[in-house]
This record gives sequence, structure tokens and C-alpha cells, in this order.
Amino acid sequence: MEAISKKNSEHYTWGGVCDGWHLLKTPALSVIQERVPPGGTETRHVHQQAQQFFFVLSGEAVMELENKEVVLGPQQGFAVPPGSPHRLLNRGNTDLAFLVISAPPGHGDRVSIE
Repeated sequence: MEAISKKNSEHYTWGGVCDGWHLLKTPALSVIQERVPPGGTETRHVHQQAQQFFFVLSGEAVMELENKEVVLGPQQGFAVPPGSPHRLLNRGNTDLAFLVISAPPGHGDRVSIE
């Protein structure tokens, strides 16, 4: 038994410049810490079953949800219900670090809509 951190978690990259670490990966729940550099963004997409909660650790996130934008700073979060088109952007000048919590995990039901 040991504490979970980025140092001992499964790492992956996405978008060519972004990082993710699976802090918890079970069939029912996913907790991922991600890093998005300035100018980084994900593609607009939807999850058919997964409900997600994004929580900013540092930096500033812009969450697009159904063509509206919400700006999130450190220690702020935002819920995305299943079936809602969304994407996350970093328009700031520093790295964005955040947690994305998905139930069930969102990797299997992600559908790009761009």
C-alpha cells in the first residue's frame, strides 16, 4: 500500500503536448491529473455515459460547454453531464493542471464532434 501520485501512476500524452496521469482507473471511476501548456486544447467531444467533474489545481481553464464558456481558476470546478458537447482550453500563459473525475470512465465512450 502506498500513496498515489504522478510519480507512480500510468502516464500518457494527448494532443501532442499535453500529459495525463491515471491516479485511479477502475471500471466504475476514473481520476486523472492532466497538464495542458499555454495554447493547448482538446477537441470538442461528448461522452455518452460518463459524467465528468473538472477541478483546477493551478493555472486557468476555459471550459466550453454547449457553445458557452466558463473560466475556472485554481480551486474551482465544473461538472459536465453525459451527452453534453464540451472541450477544455488553456488560453493563459502558464501550464494548466487539473483533475478530471469520470464515472464511469470516459475514455471508452468519447465521441469527437469536430
